[in-house]
Amino acid sequence: MSTKSIAAMIDHTLLKAEAGQAAILKLAEEAKQYGFASVCVNPVWVETAAEALQGSPVKVCTVIGFPLGASAPEVKAFEAAHAIRQGAGEVDMVINIGALKDGNDELVARDIAGVVEAAKGKALVKVIIETCLLTDEEIVRACRLSVSAGADFVKTSTGFSTGGATVEAVALMRQTVGPDVGVKASGGVRTLADAEAMIRAGATRLGTSAGVAIAQGQSGASDY
Repeated sequence: MSTKSIAAMIDHTLLKAEAGQAAILKLAEEAKQYGFASVCVNPVWVETAAEALQGSPVKVCTVIGFPLGASAPEVKAFEAAHAIRQGAGEVDMVINIGALKDGNDELVARDIAGVVEAAKGKALVKVIIETCLLTDEEIVRACRLSVSAGADFVKTSTGFSTGGATVEAVALMRQTVGPDVGVKASGGVRTLADAEAMIRAGATRLGTSAGVAIAQGQSGASDY
């Protein structure tokens, strides 16, 4: 697979708390230069990124209920709707991880469905399930709940927990959701080899802060 094809699967990510306007504008310019799928920024930077990418095919992606997933469903739905009005074309929401682990699937489903409804016809929804905190059985349940709620993607990780994407988790997610739902691998995708391994396992999108290095076929430091 060519580096250009892989670049088109990358969400070029900057979610550090200390990131300022200059860094966001640089992110947008790099995304245009390398042909990344999107830039992924915190909600406060959506409008800035959208203005910088106006007229470009690069989408603006943002995160909802991030990074803990511990906001109320109504708050996540409001946050998603606001981000979409600001220019987000993709929203990556964190599920209520504690509810999933408690077996409260009804709450998890409502959590996801609220964001899906807010985004309907306006933005893609990716559901971050934080695989490093889940058993295989919980990963399968989270994926099934996401698909049932109408999500477009399931996503491995926030990059802010105890671990990132693994080939094994991506493969299990792909097996669970089937061929028609996207799988995003994020967290620890630092090199071209990492990217290729995740794609072979079934990933159709990659979240990484090392996008430029990957597009250039190099190794890079990625904390997402």
